[in-house]
Amino acid sequence: MAGRTSVEELAPKDSYLGRAEGTVLEVVEDGLVLDRTVFYARGGGQPGDVGVITWDGGSVEVVDTFRREGVPFHQTAPGSPLPDPGTPVEGVIDWERRHLTMRTHTALHALSGVVFRDFGAKVTGGNMVPGEARMDFELDGISVEFGRLVEERLNAELVKGYPTEIIEMARAGALKDPDLIRTKVNLIPEYVTEIRVVDIVGLDRQADGGTHVASTLEVGRVEVVKTESKGRENKRMRIRVVGL
Repeated sequence: MAGRTSVEELAPKDSYLGRAEGTVLEVVEDGLVLDRTVFYARGGGQPGDVGVITWDGGSVEVVDTFRREGVPFHQTAPGSPLPDPGTPVEGVIDWERRHLTMRTHTALHALSGVVFRDFGAKVTGGNMVPGEARMDFELDGISVEFGRLVEERLNAELVKGYPTEIIEMARAGALKDPDLIRTKVNLIPEYVTEIRVVDIVGLDRQADGGTHVASTLEVGRVEVVKTESKGRENKRMRIRVVGL
């Protein structure tokens, strides 16, 4: 499989990029590797992109994107014809799905910021699919009423239009940042020397490699659809993005 540094990943640089040209590096039975890709490889709770890869005389559906031996791997529909190594291609993601995922991801970060600011609770885990997500917190207790309170405060913050900024920080500096320490930046593998930080300016700041919208105004309204206990100090909130 291609080396870690040989693939240019565009999604972390520009979340709004929906298509990009590249060249096939490697082909295996269930998919391929490109030297330059617009597809986000699943990780950090965010699902991988789907879409289509086209070339002169053919196309193939991408049903998932994930890391294989450290590089983005485009899993293709079973039995589909694939281009040969060295073929110029264009990757096109399912933009509606990506954008909904971006809104959902930013909603989760905003939720984290509100719960930490107002209740002092750190995040212990999370996961998402486009439009729906869950986040776990270090809380002694949780209730339906608490979920409603958080939902009200979260939506009040989203409409303020906090901008989202992407910052690259040296690992040593990131490990000293109190906001990043609370989001467990120390769990990032040691070979990562530059830390990508998603800063919802004035609300939340986390080390994160995923895709996000440019402003909380773009998230829309969020509902807390369920609260549940997953242990003595591990409480879960499930959310849904319901519209702009």
